[in-house]
Amino acid sequence: MRVVAERVVPPELAEQAWQIYAEAFEEMKIRAVQRHVLYRHEFDEVMTDERVRKLLYVDQRRPDRIRGVATVTDDLSAIPLVSPEYFAHHWPDLYEQRRIWYVGFLAVHPTDRGTGAFARLTREIWRPVLAAGGMAVVDVCRHNDGLGFHRAIHHALGSLGGGIRAEHIDDQSYWIYEAPAPS
Repeated sequence: MRVVAERVVPPELAEQAWQIYAEAFEEMKIRAVQRHVLYRHEFDEVMTDERVRKLLYVDQRRPDRIRGVATVTDDLSAIPLVSPEYFAHHWPDLYEQRRIWYVGFLAVHPTDRGTGAFARLTREIWRPVLAAGGMAVVDVCRHNDGLGFHRAIHHALGSLGGGIRAEHIDDQSYWIYEAPAPS
């Protein structure tokens, strides 16, 4: 297996990438209040948005077969609902130098979980970040946080050398105010 970087994913590979993404994130539809799963048309837009780098985990023997997909960008305006102003305020130098990356998603085909595909894609996401001395931001919902998603990322990054520091920078909470049943 190897990782191939693309700026635009060809339609035939985008279809496979969508299938992997949709299956990997299906459970998130009922696990998080805020929508974490792209609709198909949004996914297709990302696959053709040249501001977003797509990483495809492909079978070396069959390069037309995708086993995982991830997205990352240093153009924060490419990500809806992310506030570039937040990053410009807190890390003005890194922001101005485009040394802040945002990881849109990372999905691995279910049959390839536990094979190192997640770690391989994670390391490829972070290579330009490390080379630039920058930082990468990942949105992890409470459900995935409880599953140790952030620890899996940190573990995967361990092979790239020391000094990587993780910091929890924001939370969002949802509250329900339920009225009693009418009597």
